[in-house]
Amino acid sequence: MDYQDKVVLITGAGRGAGRQLAEAFAAQGARLALNDISPQNVESLADELRLRGFHSKVYVDDIAKKVAAQALIKQVEDDFGRIDALINHASVEPRAALLDMDEWDWHRTLDVNLTGPFLTMQSAGRLMRERGGGVIVNMASLSGGTVALNRAAYVSSLFGLVGLTRQAARELFAYGIRVHAVGRGLGRFQNSGDSVPADLSRAVSFLCSEQAAHLTGHIVNVP
Repeated sequence: MDYQDKVVLITGAGRGAGRQLAEAFAAQGARLALNDISPQNVESLADELRLRGFHSKVYVDDIAKKVAAQALIKQVEDDFGRIDALINHASVEPRAALLDMDEWDWHRTLDVNLTGPFLTMQSAGRLMRERGGGVIVNMASLSGGTVALNRAAYVSSLFGLVGLTRQAARELFAYGIRVHAVGRGLGRFQNSGDSVPADLSRAVSFLCSEQAAHLTGHIVNVP
């Protein structure tokens, strides 16, 4: 698919599926805004892309914070002029039994995995509304449709993210903004040692393309 000169913002781009999605969109001609909380991870990705002749810019921000999330969207707008597609990939996954979980882990997980996408969707959505439309894809392992041992906070955040995706799809369609979620096996997005299937990149690429201009609110599971 052709993303020549399209501006794609990926949060949590420094590892796992975020990294591979960045590489896939770059290969299709997209101009990339790469966000991550880890400077080392995201800057190494940008360096690799630069060596291959691809255009990208790094933004080190914690999207779970309102001011930082808003500043991220504003900075991308200032640098690129617009955002055609937002891919929310940033997430955390603490592993603890429900009865042993620390309250900080619970709140941090919901902040990053649910509040973060809400904040970026809100700010990017306002920009997209002004520009006549855009696409948002939330990466939600298992599509919020199951449970797993010692993952209470993580699974709860994903159920919430799927609900937020569906609600946003309904509210934003009038502005030409399409919203989807793409899911895979629990916890496999963030594990950089896990191979990410090509079908994942293809699914996200398709949903962000003009070929899917009539689709919104889809929750796609990739085996």
